[in-house]
Amino acid sequence: MTGADQASAFRLAYVPGATPAKWVRIWGERNPEVPLDLVAVAAAEAAGVVREGGVDAALLRLSEDRDGLHAIPLYTETTVVVVPRDHLVAAADEVSIADLADELVLHPLDDSLGWDELPGKPALERPETTGDAIELVAAGVGVLMVPQSLARLHHRRDLTYRPVEDAPQSRVALSWPEGETSDLVEQFIGIVRGRTVNSTRGQQETRAKTGKAAPAKKKQREPDRRRSVPKSGGRGKPRRRR
Repeated sequence: MTGADQASAFRLAYVPGATPAKWVRIWGERNPEVPLDLVAVAAAEAAGVVREGGVDAALLRLSEDRDGLHAIPLYTETTVVVVPRDHLVAAADEVSIADLADELVLHPLDDSLGWDELPGKPALERPETTGDAIELVAAGVGVLMVPQSLARLHHRRDLTYRPVEDAPQSRVALSWPEGETSDLVEQFIGIVRGRTVNSTRGQQETRAKTGKAAPAKKKQREPDRRRSVPKSGGRGKPRRRR
C-alpha cells in the first residue's frame, strides 16, 4: 500500500436498502488507520458516481448498463408488493403478478426492478421516489412492488408486504471503476467475500502494509520414538497373584 493510500479514507457509496454495517465494522477492526466514509446515493445515480471517481466503490443494484465498471454480485433480493394491512393480498402468504392484474400498480421514477412491462393498471403519474409511492399506498392509492429491503426501509404500521413469486428480482453488487484496482478496494473485496486475515491474500495484504512477512508457525517437535522401546534386562511381564 502506498503512503497516499494510507493517508486517505476509503469512500464507499451505498444505495437505499443496502446494509453495509457488518462490512464497515470488519473494515474498522482490520484497518483502524484508514477511515471508511459512507456516502448515501440514489439508486439511479450510483453507477455514475462510481464511473466519475466520486467514490472508491459502491454497493449498488445491478443494471444492464455496466460500461466502465467492475462488479461482484453479492446477493439477490426477493421482490414484494406493499399493500395496506386490510388489503386482500395481506391474507395470502405470497402472490403472483397475475393476482395483481386489477390493481393500480405504482411505478416510481427511482424504480430499481427494470420492468419490461409493468403489471396491473398503470397510474396516471409516476411518483418521484419510492418514499412518495409508499405514502400513496398508505392513502389507499394503488400498490407498489419493490425489493424487500426497501419495503423494510419504508416500514409503516399501517402497511404490510407479501412476496411476488414471478416478479423480476434485484441483484446487489459491489462495484468499482474499471482499470487498476487499488489496494484498499482489494481489501474491501476480501471482506465482502468473507476472506479472513489469515488467508493467503490476507497475509499478502499484511506484508504490503507492514513490509514484513507473517511469522511462520513453529514446527512441533516430534516425540522420540526410541523412548518407547524397552531396555534390555528390564522387568518382564508382571507375575500373577497366587
